[in-house]
Amino acid sequence: MAGHSKWANIQHRKGRQDAKRGQIFTRLIKEITVAAKMGGGDINMNPRLRLAVDKALAANMPKDNISRAVDRGSGNLEGVDYVETRYEGYGIGGAAVMVDCLTDNKTRTVADVRHAFSKYGGNMGTDGCVSFQFKHCGYLIFAPGTSEDALMEAALEAGAEDVVTNEDGSIEVITPPYEFVGIREALEAAGFKAEMGEVSMKPQAETELVGDDATKMQKLLDALESLDDVQDVYTTAVMDEE
Repeated sequence: MAGHSKWANIQHRKGRQDAKRGQIFTRLIKEITVAAKMGGGDINMNPRLRLAVDKALAANMPKDNISRAVDRGSGNLEGVDYVETRYEGYGIGGAAVMVDCLTDNKTRTVADVRHAFSKYGGNMGTDGCVSFQFKHCGYLIFAPGTSEDALMEAALEAGAEDVVTNEDGSIEVITPPYEFVGIREALEAAGFKAEMGEVSMKPQAETELVGDDATKMQKLLDALESLDDVQDVYTTAVMDEE
């Protein structure tokens, strides 16, 4: 799969998610609350919380909302007790699908996820059946024409894991997941502004889908992403946008 198609696909899919997620603040608040509950309310001592707060600020969430979510997670305010759960399965053409949820009712959530899989041509699998096909990491994409040598030097000095040049000339910087924000800030200070970037579960290999298969797979992903308890959906599928 050409580098251009790969990253155009990621941008396209991310745009679809953002456009239809009217509940994006709700999902961010859940993540902040759970991160604070697990690692405390100090962003300087809790890298997961720092990442969650950074995402909330990027989405223009009011700081008061962020503070209340941190207080709920830290136990200073009462709130719903969310638990993390992950469901794995297969989509069209055997493409791997991984669904991360935060829920206050696992019975409801698993039923909703299983229904979406079965309704749209997928199959829910057992724990661990596809997770080995993904790597938890951050990535930053820089536009074609960026100086590869200069970016590589700055990225490795900042603590990046790898720097990869795609076929279209764009450059990908891979980071440890909870060092993403610091590395991005270091690269910006060095004069390198990423076109896009996030912390994700990055597929180790891809399943290319075209035509009807691509359409069916997109419907499955849309159905999963629309569920209230779902935080993120990851897949090895790469779909033709035509």
